[in-house]
Amino acid sequence: MEALATTPTASSADQTVFETEPARYQHWKLSIDNERANLVMAVDDEHPHKPGYELKLNSYDLSVDIELADAILRLRFEHPEIKVLVITAELDRVFCSGANIYMLGLSTHSFKVNFCKFTNETRLYLEDASASSGLASLAACKGTTAGGGYELALACDDIMLVDDGNSAVSFPETPLLAVLPGTGGLTRLVDKRRIRRDRADVFCTTAEGIKGKRAKDWGLVDDVVSRSKWDETVATRAKALAAKQTVTRGPAVKLPALAPKITDQAFTYGHVTLSFDRAARTGELVVRGPDKAGVVDLTSPDTWSLQAFRELDDALLRLRFDLPDIGMVTVRTVGDRSAVITHDEQLASATTGFAREIRLLQRRVLKRFDNTARSFYAVADRADSCFAGSLLELALGADRFYMLIDKDEAIGVALSVANAGFMTMATGLSRLEARFYGDAPRIQALLARKDAVIPSEEAEQLGLATVAADDIDFEDELRIAIEERASLSPDALTGMEQSLRFVGPETLETKIFGRLSAWQNWIFTRANSTGAHGALTLYGQPERPQFQWKRT
Repeated sequence: MEALATTPTASSADQTVFETEPARYQHWKLSIDNERANLVMAVDDEHPHKPGYELKLNSYDLSVDIELADAILRLRFEHPEIKVLVITAELDRVFCSGANIYMLGLSTHSFKVNFCKFTNETRLYLEDASASSGLASLAACKGTTAGGGYELALACDDIMLVDDGNSAVSFPETPLLAVLPGTGGLTRLVDKRRIRRDRADVFCTTAEGIKGKRAKDWGLVDDVVSRSKWDETVATRAKALAAKQTVTRGPAVKLPALAPKITDQAFTYGHVTLSFDRAARTGELVVRGPDKAGVVDLTSPDTWSLQAFRELDDALLRLRFDLPDIGMVTVRTVGDRSAVITHDEQLASATTGFAREIRLLQRRVLKRFDNTARSFYAVADRADSCFAGSLLELALGADRFYMLIDKDEAIGVALSVANAGFMTMATGLSRLEARFYGDAPRIQALLARKDAVIPSEEAEQLGLATVAADDIDFEDELRIAIEERASLSPDALTGMEQSLRFVGPETLETKIFGRLSAWQNWIFTRANSTGAHGALTLYGQPERPQFQWKRT
């Protein structure tokens, strides 16, 4: 695959590249062996995401996790024969020492939080591969497994730890750095692995961790194995995991490069454009629908349903990491509503594993949209607006939806099979269920009208739109709303939006993105961790941290 094509600008060197492929990996080695894939962590300490630190002891930064996310994606689409992924390391006596502490110490608050969020999403993607795609995972930890390294292991179906009298699993963040395990570790301990909370308390405050028989007895790992029997046992456990998989994927499809055009005013893809005004702190996200209705080629990696959502995913990540000052984003769609609905229907009725993987990727990208700490206002103000089906999910997921009332009723929305429950949020609810929480009759009445166009004024009456206004008031009302939103505290807005977006039951995912993100966000600003005398700031230096002892 060719390298990404970009337009050189004064700022393009500062942009984060989220797309890669195995031939360009610097920190992982991916190999295929019949039904088994091996992903070997071999972090190159001289190639960090940004200069200023070395990735010693298989510690990781954003560049390491970008490659991990890519490997999972490619196994799901390009290697349908794989039924089990074995994640291991080649460094002697160290599996992974976790997120690089010096990287965290040098990073901005915004970067630290977004880094934790991205790694969270990657681990959830690994779990989804097991739950939805028949791709089980085994963490073969042949050495010390600490912090984020153990969190990666917790995201796998099975965890093996070498029994050599020295290797341990640990969460040293609280005792050593005055922060929390940042990628869902606390929640997975008690919710996923069902470890008693008193034992979890001991574990999370014991910097050196727990090893051997106690690690297995407490449920921290599934097995401890001697070095002499390691390879044989890994092979046996991997084969047993593969034998349990019943989901069929495929056919194999090679994913093409996205190759966005990058300038200092916009990121432009084939179907997606993210433009921004740095001075106004606002942006506009435009997603274009399929070129035309008709038979959809569900054998091609270029099919709109896959390519547009891959582009949207990349744009959202760039928004998070490269545009921290852009807090207010309008979301528009352009195209033929009927073409979107056709794609949705054919995708939902297709029986191939490839089609199912496209829908699963759409669901994952829409979750990324939900979790993005930006104010999103969906806007339908053109006759060719196409908030329909899978693209209507963007309007339902936005914080508000503004629609222009036109005399011809050309502007409208339409539901499709994509809105009927598959595109669930972190809560397990669809976005319709979250919008009309507890009102099942209303949801069913709306779904009964799928494929039909609902014009702006009626969409407001039915609760699909927040505001529908005529051309006399619309432009001013939208402009004022955007300006007001952009003037508010971004911290308060992030807390408010994340509280309001996740209506309904709490799940492992909502705990990770709600509780964890909120607490970690707060802790990263506290003097005990990141102050001049904080534990994270002074890590590796002879000076001991000085804590403020008041609890708040």
